[in-house]
Amino acid sequence: MYNTQNITTIRQHLLTREETVAVAESVTSGHIQAALSLADGAIRFFQGGITAYNLGQKTKHLHVDPIHALASNCVSEKVANEMALHVCTMFSSDWGIGITGYATPVPELNINHLFAFYAFAYHGKIVHARRIDSRVQPVLSVQQYFTDSVLEDFIHCLHPELKMVQGFSAPEKL
Repeated sequence: MYNTQNITTIRQHLLTREETVAVAESVTSGHIQAALSLADGAIRFFQGGITAYNLGQKTKHLHVDPIHALASNCVSEKVANEMALHVCTMFSSDWGIGITGYATPVPELNINHLFAFYAFAYHGKIVHARRIDSRVQPVLSVQQYFTDSVLEDFIHCLHPELKMVQGFSAPEKL
């Protein structure tokens, strides 16, 4: 169901660096958390996560700006950034992953193209944020596509030898 090689690579990098990760999800409905939990010894690097689907839960638990979230239907780079930053605090982790988006069309909002925003936070700073688009359907396939894409991009962020990949710097271990 998930790219197990990516999960193993993330596990190895985090254990080598003695770092942890937590996840705040919306559009992927816990798939990133499920994927990370499949790693051997996940308890040693995966702190946990939260799936917050609506504005009320995102503002209450992840301190997402309610005015901006309401104006953007909770789908924006800013919302993903806030989710990534606050999940780190919530779970006392080095890294945070935040993702929000659309896995199904929402015709009443004129959303016919499926996309998500995701962000990676490291020690209180956003180190990478990006929009990802999906052409796959149905919902489960979209969620799996977003999950695998985010985890693959996270590997680039963790890889210490890569100084510049897709416009972000891999942070050094503090």
